Amino acid sequence: MELRGEVHLLVWVAAAVVLLTLLALSILPALQDYVRKWKLMKPIPGPGPNYPIVGDALFLKPNGGDFFLQMCEFTESFRSEPLIKIWIGPIPFIIVYHADTVEPILSTSKHMDKAYSYKFLHPWLGKGLLTSTGEKWRSRRKMITPTFHFAILSEFLEVMNEQSKILVEKLQKHVDGESFNCFMDVTLCALDIISETAMGRKIQAQSNRDSEYVHAIYKMSDIIQRRQKMPWLWLDFFYAYLKDGKEHDKNLKILHAFTDKAILERAEELKKMGEQKKEHCDSDPESDKPKKRSAFLDMLLMATDDAGNKMSYMDIREEVDTFMFEGHDTTAAALNWSLFLLGSHPEAQRQVHKELDEVFGKSDRPVTMDDLKKLRYLEAVIKEALRIYPSVPFFARTVTEDCSIRGFHVPKGVNVVIIPYALHRDPEYFPEPEEFRPERFFPENASGRNPYAYIPFSAGLRNCIGQRFALMEEKVVLSSILRNYWVEASQKREDLCLLGDLILRPQDGMWIKLKNRETAPTA
Repeated sequence: MELRGEVHLLVWVAAAVVLLTLLALSILPALQDYVRKWKLMKPIPGPGPNYPIVGDALFLKPNGGDFFLQMCEFTESFRSEPLIKIWIGPIPFIIVYHADTVEPILSTSKHMDKAYSYKFLHPWLGKGLLTSTGEKWRSRRKMITPTFHFAILSEFLEVMNEQSKILVEKLQKHVDGESFNCFMDVTLCALDIISETAMGRKIQAQSNRDSEYVHAIYKMSDIIQRRQKMPWLWLDFFYAYLKDGKEHDKNLKILHAFTDKAILERAEELKKMGEQKKEHCDSDPESDKPKKRSAFLDMLLMATDDAGNKMSYMDIREEVDTFMFEGHDTTAAALNWSLFLLGSHPEAQRQVHKELDEVFGKSDRPVTMDDLKKLRYLEAVIKEALRIYPSVPFFARTVTEDCSIRGFHVPKGVNVVIIPYALHRDPEYFPEPEEFRPERFFPENASGRNPYAYIPFSAGLRNCIGQRFALMEEKVVLSSILRNYWVEASQKREDLCLLGDLILRPQDGMWIKLKNRETAPTA
């Protein structure tokens, strides 16, 4: 019995040694990689204590908005440095905020992988244009690019005019009244525009802000933001059992069910339209029947790759969901910041009104494509607003191979965080960067500027595919509002508390006052 007990003990000891050995062997590569990165990155300046393993975690603000402001403070404190590093636990990050350090990351096809935090968008957006990498991204981008052709974008102008008119009518009740928060009014208008142009469906968010789909979009965005900044919520198995995880899955079902229905109905409509068109042409070839308004979804259903293969159902859903996610919040933020800055600078607003009067006179006709080309000062206002308050305040890439940035060695696997909010405040390219000066973007003043000094839509190969659509929408909506109203900001810039999560927004909303143009103050 005693011998048997000793044998059992030896077996358990041997098993424990094997398990510990296997554990050590599994940890060893990660530990070696960590030590290598630590040594290579040691010369890079940074604000934190950089403690082993813990890194700067104890030094960093846990709240998302506070964390963004802290990053901005770091970039100002280290403005003379080309880049800085921080460690969040054992994970290293490089922060870049100069044109010549941003360029090596965005100008190459090598570092196109999105950072780890983007994986939390996968359940909703799959691996569409925003989140995919490698050959899948290249093939998808090539297939989708034609859908943003200028001639196709012009077909969406009617939707933008219609929804802008609804917004203008909604705002009328605030004329000569108290200040009000316009942020959600503008955002719902942008959501109506992207829904109809992306899916061909009216969700009437402006008149039904409590709809299940509208609520699910905003709830899901909040859930993803919260998960990205809380590492203890990163494990999928653990997350699924939490209240947040269950809320995530509930809203995901609503969003996907809505998109699924839109795709199936649109595919059936296109099939019937094709059959009817063939029958109609056979019976009356001279007839010119008005065609149905197009949507991005129509073009996705018809898109093919070089081999003639069509996009799968899941491919289409990924891109439609991506359009819905990326195509309204960013544009709405740009519109709100433009209104705020014009409301804070009466002389610039008067210049916009003068330009609008020259183009439209006293008419209330819809905006045309020719009108948009003439609104040069308004375009400069939008671009300057995007400089001061970029809709996407920061984004991140993963370095896929060892590289050198301004003489500093950056090892493979490091996350590089690009902060347009800080980049756009570089006095080398934008003297007195906090001043609102739309003339910075007049052609004669922008000529020769480093293309990586101003990147509100990112830059390089992975620049925003919808930037022309966004600028077009912003000009239509702003011109519609400003043809009718005088805007006065009720907040001062120094009093605004910025939230820099997925989108840059004011914590307490955007508060303005409105007057009719006829009663607007004169210089």
